[in-house]
Amino acid sequence: MNAQTMRERAVARCRERHILIPTFAQMRDPASLDPAVVAALREVDMQAVDPLNLFRITWRNNLETGTFGEVNALELPAQLTGVRARIIGLIGAYFPTGAHKVGAAFGCLVPRLVNGEFDPTTHLAVWPSTGNYCRGGAFDSALLGCRPVAILPEEMSRERFEWLERIGAEIIATPGCESNVKEIFDACWKIREERPETVVFNQFDEFGNYLWHYGVTGPAAESAFRRHARPDDRLAGWVGATGSAGTLAAGDYLKEQFRNVTITAAEPLQCPTLLMNGYGGHRIEGIGDKHVPWIHNVRNTDAVAAIDDEATMRLLRLFNEPAGHEVLRRYGVAVGVIERLGLLGISSICNLLAAIKVANYYALDEHDVLIMSLTDSVELYRTRLDELRRERGEYTETQATADLERYLLGAGTDHFKELLFTDRKAIHNLKYFTWVEQQGKTVDELDALWSRSFWRDLVTQLPELDEQIAQFNRDTGVLDHIRRRQTADRSL
Repeated sequence: MNAQTMRERAVARCRERHILIPTFAQMRDPASLDPAVVAALREVDMQAVDPLNLFRITWRNNLETGTFGEVNALELPAQLTGVRARIIGLIGAYFPTGAHKVGAAFGCLVPRLVNGEFDPTTHLAVWPSTGNYCRGGAFDSALLGCRPVAILPEEMSRERFEWLERIGAEIIATPGCESNVKEIFDACWKIREERPETVVFNQFDEFGNYLWHYGVTGPAAESAFRRHARPDDRLAGWVGATGSAGTLAAGDYLKEQFRNVTITAAEPLQCPTLLMNGYGGHRIEGIGDKHVPWIHNVRNTDAVAAIDDEATMRLLRLFNEPAGHEVLRRYGVAVGVIERLGLLGISSICNLLAAIKVANYYALDEHDVLIMSLTDSVELYRTRLDELRRERGEYTETQATADLERYLLGAGTDHFKELLFTDRKAIHNLKYFTWVEQQGKTVDELDALWSRSFWRDLVTQLPELDEQIAQFNRDTGVLDHIRRRQTADRSL
């Protein structure tokens, strides 16, 4: 089947299901949306499998109005972090599915959809993931009425599997935990062989993932900084867990807008792949390891911070148990902040700890601002809290005080590495063993990723991609349908 035929089928499917696709520019700034779309959204629950929720793939969702506003962000105070630098997190829980990974899934799917490379009427959409990405992919697939397959490690939190079951995804649970990414890749090869109608949307090598974070998350971070910054503040850095490396693209964007911004990649100490070519299992869910993602612009990464997974599990309790809240109040953390600490899931806590290391290492002061992403919330880890209570018993104020003092206020610069040119080149070279030896990439393709011009040329595709989306929407005629429906509703 040729691309034109597949595109025609995709147009017909979107027309049939009333699917209007947002552009990257609209996700970046929903103020440009057609008023009929905004009006229709007020009647739609954010978590509903409704095509209009594609327009809520943005950092600017206003939960009170059902429309849009400022970038959703949370500043974590010095009483909690123990550092003078200001640390601000972009809130991922306010996306459909409860995590920003739905944006990365959108970034991987839509270019193929509008260019005739994916036919939702015949193709099987496969989403290899360590958790949240396959949730986003399954959500997008449900909207399109196509068949999603979620591939994720069997040791991921139960909440992920239950959500995938509810939305109707086929689930392939691979051996191991977050670190076992090769097993996920192996499952992708197997399903390709067994089911030729398969299209794999691999977040670890799909540049749509990079482009979404560069074009949407990066500008959101810039907006959050400009909104919160005082006249003499400076943006000091972007911090993100490696994972698929998509969020690190936001740092690439910020480096082009501000002088002296650093990019720090966080990873688990129990699997320190970037820090020391390490391996192992860990409990920081959602961060794939033991390889360097193809879409990681390694040459632009300034530092690596390895985070002990025990610290993240203890802080998960500190942030969500009554005893932890009492201790935080005693230490002067505002009640309004304490009430919002549930917005930090396990990988978000990892990002916070990495940001604290950055602040300590670079001796940042109260005029320095660090931005990070809060990938998801505690709502995806309630069963982990239950497990910790069963294993360790009641969480006491004594334990909470010790955890606050040790892991936050007492954090240092251990397991932190500022990357020299040779360090970056060494990390880049690690891609060879996954992507060339195992996954079919070529040495020439690998060498191209070391060039700065590759990444500059890549992001110039965003305006063209938006025009392709706009043309696709014109072909479906769905916007006219939404306008007519809103006009009819107003006349009632």
